[in-house]
Parts: sequence; C-alpha cells; structure tokens
Amino acid sequence: MYQVTRLQNGLTVATAEMPHMTSVSLGLWVGVGGRHEPKKLNGISHFIEHMLFKGTRKRSAEEISQAVEGIGGYLNAFTEEENTCFYAKACADRFDDLLGVLTDMYLNSVYDPREISKERHVIMEELAMYLDQPHQRVQELLNETLWPDHPLGRSLTGTEQTIRHLSRAEMMAYQGENYVSSAMLVVAAGNIRHSKVLKAVEAQARRFPQGKRPNFEPYDQQQDKPRVAHVTKETAQLQMALGIRTCSRHDERRYALRVLNTILGDNMSSRLFQVLREEHGLAYSIHSSLGLFDDVGALTISAGFETDKLRQGLKLVMRELKRCVEKSPTAAELRRARDYLVGQLDLSLEGTESQMNWVGEQLLGYGRIIPPSEAKQKIVEVKPSQVRAAARDFFRPERMSLAIVSPLKSVAGFERMLRFD
Repeated sequence: MYQVTRLQNGLTVATAEMPHMTSVSLGLWVGVGGRHEPKKLNGISHFIEHMLFKGTRKRSAEEISQAVEGIGGYLNAFTEEENTCFYAKACADRFDDLLGVLTDMYLNSVYDPREISKERHVIMEELAMYLDQPHQRVQELLNETLWPDHPLGRSLTGTEQTIRHLSRAEMMAYQGENYVSSAMLVVAAGNIRHSKVLKAVEAQARRFPQGKRPNFEPYDQQQDKPRVAHVTKETAQLQMALGIRTCSRHDERRYALRVLNTILGDNMSSRLFQVLREEHGLAYSIHSSLGLFDDVGALTISAGFETDKLRQGLKLVMRELKRCVEKSPTAAELRRARDYLVGQLDLSLEGTESQMNWVGEQLLGYGRIIPPSEAKQKIVEVKPSQVRAAARDFFRPERMSLAIVSPLKSVAGFERMLRFD
C-alpha cells in the first residue's frame, strides 16, 4: 500500500494507494514548525502558512481557492511544533490540478505587502480569540510552564509583539532557508498510482530549493519540583491543565504510555471520566491526551470546574495517578484499552486525508512509514506490568506542572497537592 521514493535533490515522494476510493488527498509537508523558530521570529511558520494562500505570480488569493473549490475539492494547511503541511483533496482524476495549485503556492508566493498588512491583523485577531478562550489559554499557559524559556513553550501563533514586527524580508528569507527539498515530502493518498505521482513531481523537482534540513533546539532542562502557573481571569468556569513530562516518540515505552493514557482519561470509559464526572459530578469535560515530540513528550489532563471545586477535583486526579503507580490495571481493563486503541487506529485510517497525514507524520517523525499493523501489534503486546512501570516512571511530582485560568486571586498551596502523600 505504501511506497516511498527519494529524489536526487532530497525531495521525498510517498504514496498510499487506495484504489477503492474516489478521492485523492495531496500534502506538501515540510519538517519545520514552531520549535525551529528563534524567539524574535516566534510565529513566523504560522504567518508563512497564511501568506502562501495570499497570492502567487499567476494566481490571486481568490483564484487559489477557486482553483480547488471550483473542482469540488478543498484546500487547507496546519502548523505544528515540528511540521507544517499544505494539503488539498478532490476526486482522484483532479490530482494534476491539486499538485499545480500546491506547488504554485509553495514556490511562487509573492508576499504582497498589502496582503501581509491585512493578514497581520487577521492573525492578531486569531491570537485575541485564543486568549479570550479559557480552555485554549490554559493550554498555552501549561506549555509555558512545562517548557520554560524554550520554543516548545511558545505559542505557535506568536505573540502580539512578534506578529506586529515580522517583516516581508524575514518571512521570505526564513522560507528560503528552511523550506528546502531535504526537509520536504510530497504525499498522496487515494485512488492513484505511485508511478503517476512520482512522474508528476519529478517534472517539478528541480524548482524546489535545496539546502540542509533545519535543526531545532533540544529540550534538556531539569525540573526538581512541581510547578504551578495561574492567570486571573473572570470566567464562569475554572480551567485546569495538569501536564506530566513523559518520553519522546522514539521511546519504546510510548506504547505502554498510550494504553495508560486510554485507561486514565482518553474516553468515557476512562477512570478520570468515571470518577470526576459520573461518580462525583464535578466536571462536564475531563480528559487526558498524549503529545510526543522528537526528544520529549507530555501527558496532559484537562478539566473545567466550578471555582470552589478545584481542590476536590485536583485531589481526585492525584488519587487516580497514585492508583496507576501503585497497581497494574486488571486484565479486563487492559483488554478494553488495547481494543479501543486498535479500533480507533483502524477507524482513523479509513479516509484518504487521514492516510496522507499518517504517511507524512511517520516519515518526518521516524524516517520510515510504520505500518499500522506493526503499531497495532505493539499495542496488543503491552502487558499490565508495563503500564504500571510507565506510571511509575512518569507520574512523579518533579515531572508535573499545573496551569490554572480562573477568577482566583491566588493559588498558593496547590504545589503541595501535586505530591503523593
């Protein structure tokens, strides 16, 4: 199903052939994201993402969208900590149209000063929207607390100051230096042959700039005690996010960690959901999630409480973390968690867009496409003792950071609650 070809200039072409599908999803990936940015240029990857939609030498912004939407498709992009992706989807017989639009955006964007000025205001509004949303603000605050004075702790959107001062010259230079063929993937998934994609990309390959794949600053700071950060904001509901530093995506413990996350808070059957929502009625929203990077990772528990329920809610969360440390899950609980993860993986890979994302993330993250069957087998092989071992390794006070957005004037004493007493 998967085929990968690396061209002479370093550009990688990958496909997931799905002949039973009607559509094709095409992505131009580059291994550059928020954590590659120096502090002064915080938010530049996200700004560049916006600008590539704002006009090329032969298409206006409107003509870019019309070129894809006018054939029944859609066009979008996203910026992450380590990657950026520009992608489009349409019927498979429109592949050439999609490739033409995406490569035109990538190679020929003009960075019109008038469009930069307008988009600067758009991004400022986007930033203001995030800051106005307590559930979003608390995640930003948690990142700052988990990864202090490091690019991982900065907003992908940037700050008001950096957005205001990013210049056209800086954006064009940054793209030219970092968005190079050795860091790039062209990924197609759907009813299309690898040979067709390869031939089409080879015809344009020489136009992609060459250069060395950019590096990022590894995170190597030590933490010796829990951290607590708080923003006072008048809200109807207090927002809490507890982050626990874990391992990188290359660590073999990641499979046990995924099972542990599922047992803890990934769905409605999880311990946190059952205890805090179903048993105590403390929260409408309570869940945990896992984010793994090249060198570090974090498990995050997020919840919204009434202000006077925070202590009780946090106490229950810590009780469940301690329970994971002290005792392995039951055989039935482990089986449900493993079956959930395997089932979710199967369901998530049904579409062409999800397959395109899988291929891009695997190649940029691991240097190879890990077959879904291999990932599922690793999950199935996780043992109860490995789940508990992961909890013992990571659920420790010196790995925890707590972020709170609430009307409270002080959160004194909460650091002491992040300990297993």
